Amino acid sequence: MSNGFYRLFLDERMVYSCAYFTEWHDDIDRAQADKLDMICRKLRLEPGERFLDIGCGWGALLIHAAKNYGVTGHGVTLSRAQFDLATRRIADAGLADRVTIELKPFGELTGTFDKVASIGMFEHVGFAHHDEYFAAVRRLLRPRGLYLHHAIARPAKKTRRAFHKGGPEYRAITRYIFPGGELDFIGHSLERLEAHRFEIHDVENWREHYGRTCRLWAERLTARMDEAVAEVGEPQARLWLLYLAGCALAFERGTVMINQTLASKRDKHLGASGLPPTRADLYAPAPSRPS
Repeated sequence: MSNGFYRLFLDERMVYSCAYFTEWHDDIDRAQADKLDMICRKLRLEPGERFLDIGCGWGALLIHAAKNYGVTGHGVTLSRAQFDLATRRIADAGLADRVTIELKPFGELTGTFDKVASIGMFEHVGFAHHDEYFAAVRRLLRPRGLYLHHAIARPAKKTRRAFHKGGPEYRAITRYIFPGGELDFIGHSLERLEAHRFEIHDVENWREHYGRTCRLWAERLTARMDEAVAEVGEPQARLWLLYLAGCALAFERGTVMINQTLASKRDKHLGASGLPPTRADLYAPAPSRPS
């Protein structure tokens, strides 16, 4: 799908993942800006830190983190269209000396980072590669470094066999929208994080936020349907509208979930995590940050 198609229904920054509504009446631009900032707050980003965004999309999180938190950012994507536009946006923001992007599989990344985020990418990894994925995150993160794991999930079933069967809506989405995608359940994600020697600090359910996000996306695409048909053709435009509307209902009804999990890389001995004693800093007025 073209960048032009996504511009029709995404926010001004082109963030293609769950927004965060500090008030339910907020518009999508405000909610996505608040989401980017909440990610940075949860990671407790500090000036001079090395920050990695796995599956960086069109670069919105990297730009926000570098401009407002003073980090040196690095992103990775498999999409040439995303890579090209994100690279231009970084240059236009005057951040080319502090933010870089690579077009390659995440498993080929090298280096060490203080903080790592994965926002809406894990759904594309697949169960067969979960251990490979978490091992790569651990390899790239410094000891006691923080990792934010933001991923769609499905509710657990009584048995693993029942869970992996899935319903017809889920099978349709993984066939037509996200080929090869597989949604985990939160208990399994936490189990694999701990198995790869991460300490879990927080798990937050954003289900209602994604229901609101998808509903706004569907409304925005509906309003510009003629342009969407001209951009990608009627079958694709109608399919995407059905997908967005269906996802809005799925999140609203609780048949699909989404969670943000904050974890840190365990060292030999846990000791102090370096995190504040409470979560109050996440919701306090934003302090002034370096530009």
